[in-house]
Amino acid sequence: MSLKLLDTRVLSKISNLALHAHSVVEGFIAGQHRSPYHGWSLEFAQHREYSPGDEPKHIDWKVYARSDRYYVKQYEEETNLRAYVVLDCSSSMSYKSSDGLMTKFEYAQLLSAALAYLMTVQRDAVGAAFFSESTNVYLPPRNTVAQLSLITEKLENCKPVAGTNLAKMLPSILQKIKKRGVVIIISDLFDEPEKLVKNIRYFQHKKHEVIVFHVLDPMELTLPEGESVTFENIETSETVLTEPAIIQVEYQRIMKEFTEYYRKNFTSAGIDYCVMPTSCSMDKALGLYLTKRHEYGDS
Repeated sequence: MSLKLLDTRVLSKISNLALHAHSVVEGFIAGQHRSPYHGWSLEFAQHREYSPGDEPKHIDWKVYARSDRYYVKQYEEETNLRAYVVLDCSSSMSYKSSDGLMTKFEYAQLLSAALAYLMTVQRDAVGAAFFSESTNVYLPPRNTVAQLSLITEKLENCKPVAGTNLAKMLPSILQKIKKRGVVIIISDLFDEPEKLVKNIRYFQHKKHEVIVFHVLDPMELTLPEGESVTFENIETSETVLTEPAIIQVEYQRIMKEFTEYYRKNFTSAGIDYCVMPTSCSMDKALGLYLTKRHEYGDS
């Protein structure tokens, strides 16, 4: 299994936290997520090890005879939660400031892998969509270790490319998601904000719960004072030479409006929105976020 992206320090801090779904999701729920659906689908999906509380009638006795271990049959509608990790692969995600530890895309890759690991451990089904103008990877949700391996493999082979229109790509991804669940969008959200918010809200209209992780480099947020800085549009290669001391205040005002626009519109719509600076320790940022969701879900 290719798990280079799974930072053990991150996983050791978050693996005991549960990504609780606030919305009611489809599926037979044997664990911690609520569902109005009960019973078993006729479509067999896979086996899993027997856990205390499982009904004996679902034990596969043929497997027991071969392995001397108890396994139950798991059907298509049994999984605790379906989650879809949607990763923006546009070229703007390749940015890293001079003192940055990793690019926004590398940070987003690690975040995607950590979430996939977490959901696999808690027996949730996780799928993935990595998208750009030339990249179109979609993996339907599964709750197996093999699925985790496949997701991390695809993540490691994925590279940011130019020309991606995030808002334009989202409807095509929505069409591929057949069953409702939690949609986790990871992006720098550098697109037309109004159109982007509108298209992300379409996922809600289809009864999905939506989480948006807004990944940004600290330089993009603050533009620290210093020597002349050349701004380059990564997607068009256009450049502009600027003096931070002159434009810093106005720049910070614009960036604040940029993030607050998303925060206001997503929050009012019931969409979780979380800014993730690449300078922030991911185990701390993700741990605090998941703890907050855990407490909110239990209240």
